[in-house]
Amino acid sequence: MAMTNKNVRVENDFLGGKELPIEAYYGIQTLRAVENFPITGYKIHESLIRAFAIVKKAAALANTDVGRLELNKGGAIAEAAQEIL
Repeated sequence: MAMTNKNVRVENDFLGGKELPIEAYYGIQTLRAVENFPITGYKIHESLIRAFAIVKKAAALANTDVGRLELNKGGAIAEAAQEIL
């Protein structure tokens, strides 16, 4: 992941690089999906986003507790999920 300026970051995949907002919690795959599949125009309901954050946080904490995820990574994931909540 390269940095271009203070407001964006560049992520790369097999199709090339894309700029994402620096504060975005999503990555290049999500950005491509949003750009390529705007089928309904509906946004994901806030309660579903919160539910995903709860599950993500719980999984990060559980996997850290059993040693399957490094403490710094698990903590970062849990912190990001908490910010969404």
